[in-house]
Formats: sequence, C-alpha cells, structure tokens
Amino acid sequence: MYEPTLLQRRYRVMGNEAPLFYDQPLTFVKGEGVWLTAEDGRRYLDVYNNVPCVGHCHPGIVAAMQRQAAQLNIHTRYLNEQVVAYAERMTALHDDPLDCLMFTCTGSEANELALRLARFVTGNTGVIVSDYNYHGNTRSLAELATAMATSEAFSAQARAVPIPCLYRAPAGTLAQQLEDQYIAHLQAAIDSLKAQGTPVAALLIDTLFANESLPRVPAGFVARAAELVRAAGGVLIADEVQSGFARTGEHLWGYQAQGVVPDIVTLGKPMGNGFPLAGVVTSREWVERFGHASMYFNTFGGSPVAAAVGMAVLDAIEDEQLQANALNVGRYLQERLLALAERHELIGDVRGKGLFYAVELVQDRQRQVAASAEARQVVNRLRDQGILISKIGPHDNILKIRPPLVFAQAHADLFVDTLDRVLTTL
Repeated sequence: MYEPTLLQRRYRVMGNEAPLFYDQPLTFVKGEGVWLTAEDGRRYLDVYNNVPCVGHCHPGIVAAMQRQAAQLNIHTRYLNEQVVAYAERMTALHDDPLDCLMFTCTGSEANELALRLARFVTGNTGVIVSDYNYHGNTRSLAELATAMATSEAFSAQARAVPIPCLYRAPAGTLAQQLEDQYIAHLQAAIDSLKAQGTPVAALLIDTLFANESLPRVPAGFVARAAELVRAAGGVLIADEVQSGFARTGEHLWGYQAQGVVPDIVTLGKPMGNGFPLAGVVTSREWVERFGHASMYFNTFGGSPVAAAVGMAVLDAIEDEQLQANALNVGRYLQERLLALAERHELIGDVRGKGLFYAVELVQDRQRQVAASAEARQVVNRLRDQGILISKIGPHDNILKIRPPLVFAQAHADLFVDTLDRVLTTL
C-alpha cells in the first residue's frame, strides 16, 4: 500500500504555500548547540538560526523549563516571584528610561503592541518603515511590510523610506553626503504624512537593518533619524528580534551599536531560545498611561515557565560569556570571509559585526549586478555539504550568516572552508 511522504502529508494539512528552506527540504529530529541532526543521522552545522541564540536544546534552559512546568504555570494576573524577577533583570539591561516590560508571546505581538503604544502616547497615527522590512504577521504589520508579499495593501497611513548603504553608494560619495541624502528621504516622508493629516507616530526599524541585508549605514544616520522623528512628534521603535541579545558582540542590543536610545524596544525569538517569549520595553510612565486607557493582558505572555526560560537564557549569555564569544569569533569569521573575498570575484562585499554577517554576491564588481541565481546555488550546495545558511535582500543575492552565539572558531573554519569549495565549483 502506498504511503505518502512527510512532505506530501505536510502539503495536505498545511498547504503547498507554507514556506520551506532549500530545494530539497530537510527533516530534523534532534538539535544540540550549533548542530542539527537529520532523520538519516547526518549532522548539519547551523550557521543561520538566531532563535536558539544560546544553542539548540541548551541543557540549562531545558532544565529550567522542566522545573517550572512541574511546579506552576499561571498567567500574570497572579503575583509570581519568577515573573517579577525576570522583568527586573530584563529592564536593568536597557538604558534609561527603558524601565518597564510588557510581556507578549511573539515578536509580532510585541511590534503590534508597540504601535498601539506609540499611537496612544503621541496622539498621531502615521508610521515610517524601511523600504525592505518585515516586523510581523498581524494585519497592521502586514500593511507595513515591504520585504514579503502580503494580501494587504500598503497602509495609506505609512511611508517606506530607503536605507543608505555605503557599499551601494556612487563612487566618491562621502558618508556625510550619503547620510544627508537619506535623511532628506525621511524628512519627505514625515512631511507627506503631515500633509495628509496623519502626522508621524513612530519610526519602526531593526537598528541593524537585517532584512535590508545589513547595509553599511553612515555612523550618524540612525541617531539623526530618531531626532528628526521626535521633532515631528513621533517616537523611535527598535525591533531587536534579530539584532539583540549580544548578537553584535560589542553590545547587548543593536540600538547601542547605533549610539541611540529608542523610546520603545521590541523583543522576540531569541528571548526564549525558541520558547514563545517576547515583549515590549519602554518607560513605566508610558506603560501606566496606556494601561489606564487600555487594559492590556496576554494569557500566555509572561507565564512563570516563560520567565524561567528567559532567565536561563540570560544566565547562559552571562555565564558562558557569549557576548565576548560573539565579538571574538565574529572578528575571526570576518577575517576569513574577507580573505575569501580576495579569492572569489563573486563576493562583492562582506559586512556585519559579531555573529551576524551579510556576504553580497555580484556578477560584476564594478556594476554590482546582483548574482541571485548564484546565491541560490550556494545556499543549496552548502546544504548538500552539511552547512545551513540562507539568503536575503531585494534580489536574494546576499548570503545571511547568523549562527547561535555558541558558534566557535572551529565552526567558523568548517563553514568558510566549505563555502570556499562551493564557490570554486560555480
């Protein structure tokens, strides 16, 4: 009797459009540290997933989850020491005046709540995002998304602005000139919203611009953008789902790498190392003003189990010195990638910091023509060689390198050596 494959069964109950990685999807049965094991027993080096930020199936996190689940799991309308202690610890890691935490389950919920909060405290409704962004899958966020196809039309109360990249700037352009040009785009968006009677409430960005392919942004751009938006009556929302939790190595949060303190910070995926834990960090004053007008409650957000997991994540980052690891291994990885670029003309640019890099592939270095087909080949051939990465960018020509923070120098060598062999075969 014919038995349908797992892929066929998935199509039947989840639909053909549910996304999958790679031309030949993988079936994993186990994870440990930076390794994923497939059903045939083969191990794959994970150089992509930031969700298990301190490693797949981290024993300390598994133990914390089990202990708390066996003891108590309730919602936040009851007092609980674990929940309050975690909120105290999380807010202490942020700069003033970010001193209050609102719990959610997902980054989408966090960004949705952040928009509600921004619109409430400012009295405005307009939102500005980048022209290649993704911040979640609620309706209001889908109406802002420009990096992925959605059935919702782009919101009339929003504007999308380009983000500067020094690599893509015309030859001879100075950083200050590029910054001024793109600040002018932002000012035009602010003016446009105001002219139609929907002044700006928020600029919502990932401060490393991950979906935008980690562009080489002029050093003062984000701070100037925040100043401009605040002068127009809006606030800065920093989405830290990809750029936070020691990812840069130099700082705990991506916004600190830009020398700016946001008005609202949103957290997600790595906050629970894969457990559904997310949140919004902002000032207590704003949280209480908002809460007085709109009772916010999330049944599963901030449960004692979630708090125990979140605490264990922070313990692992601190106890295992993972921020320092991201910095040191990241520098080594960068050196190796730059050396690789000297041997392969296909590599147009290497950019990023810590354990987060973008390798842009181009057919022609002078004209910077996107090598989209080649990037797809590289990603799939690496998969065949036991290495997992992905690709990003408007033309899908940029290799996205974002491993768990326990990634070591030996793992970097394995990845770069394999990438070298793959590039040689193209």
